[in-house]
Amino acid sequence: MTSLPGGKLGAEAELFVDWLAAAGQSWWQILPLNPPDRHGSPYTCGSAFAAWPGLLGNPRAAVPQSEIAELRERDAYWAPAWERHAGRGALADQVRFEREWAALRAFAATRGVRILGDLPIYVAAHSADTRDHPELFDESEESGAPPDYFNPRGQTWRNPLYCWPAHRAEGFRWWVERFRRAFALADLTRVDHFRGFVSAWAVPRGSDSGEHGRWRRGPGAELFGTVEHELGSLPIVVEDLGRITPPVVELRDSLGLPGMRVLQFGFTGGRANPNAPSNYPEHCVAYTGTHDHDPLAAWWQSAPEALRRRASAALKAAGIDEPEPAWSFIRLAFSTRADLAIVQMQDVLGLGREARLNTPGTTRGNWRWRLEPGQLTDRLAERLREATVSSGR
Repeated sequence: MTSLPGGKLGAEAELFVDWLAAAGQSWWQILPLNPPDRHGSPYTCGSAFAAWPGLLGNPRAAVPQSEIAELRERDAYWAPAWERHAGRGALADQVRFEREWAALRAFAATRGVRILGDLPIYVAAHSADTRDHPELFDESEESGAPPDYFNPRGQTWRNPLYCWPAHRAEGFRWWVERFRRAFALADLTRVDHFRGFVSAWAVPRGSDSGEHGRWRRGPGAELFGTVEHELGSLPIVVEDLGRITPPVVELRDSLGLPGMRVLQFGFTGGRANPNAPSNYPEHCVAYTGTHDHDPLAAWWQSAPEALRRRASAALKAAGIDEPEPAWSFIRLAFSTRADLAIVQMQDVLGLGREARLNTPGTTRGNWRWRLEPGQLTDRLAERLREATVSSGR
């Protein structure tokens, strides 16, 4: 939402929905709506439940006490804790958000556009949740990621880890309520860092890298079985990127949940590479790239020759010949068997590295990219619609 020209709900958001409809698109994937940290990251959020007041298009709209009381009663599990954490006026802002978000969802529905939301796996160390439920968190170690091709020293995310025995003892109530909230806000929800529910990388508190961490076992199917029992079918897409082991695949498949496939990862390794476009199953979501990667134009510009040869062969096999690399790969993503294909706006616009949204392992310069007023033209909508229709989507 912060990448809209105004970075807020209201008229700009509705204009974007109109453009999506004109471009033949039926899904809008957003990043988390939760309050971000001081660097702007919504993945280190101040509440697992509250929405960020900074998204409000009309932050001064009148809110009667009756509506605040209604929200406090309806969302009794989390609203009082957020009020204690955020202070006076916090619940009035949540009422305003509920109004504006409901209006946007209703408007999008009339235009045939649904929302794919995002649920971060972790919260901030000093969040409303850690203060209200300290027994559910283990702050002796911090979250992170082990060394890999992209980050040779691994990553430290600074989020507290979960005390899974305590969650199990309360019947995973916090998670049930969290998913209940997520499902109320979106038509489909991407679950961030799904592998962390099988095992999560834990690093010593205060570490400056993820090199000296260890794997800590997660709750696995027990948690999702509880959520499904309480809430019914799970409208979920799982973020199954990174170091994925057979138990992670087994959990995803046993739950019948679609995973992610990223085109930028599809042109290295052997024939069994799950991200190779010819290997996509129907039950998955195809991405040209994500908010953690370079836009396609920058990725292609820096790609080694061997990768370019393999990618060019895949484009040729699919009968795709576009003058701009970004549009070639948009068409390739659309041509796969994946039930759903998501492309970044930066790729539709053909933008380069300056438009990258986030670089993992860093805190400076992230989460700042925004659309410029007038960038989304009718001609661009026609081009995206044609690419969509010609691929049979």
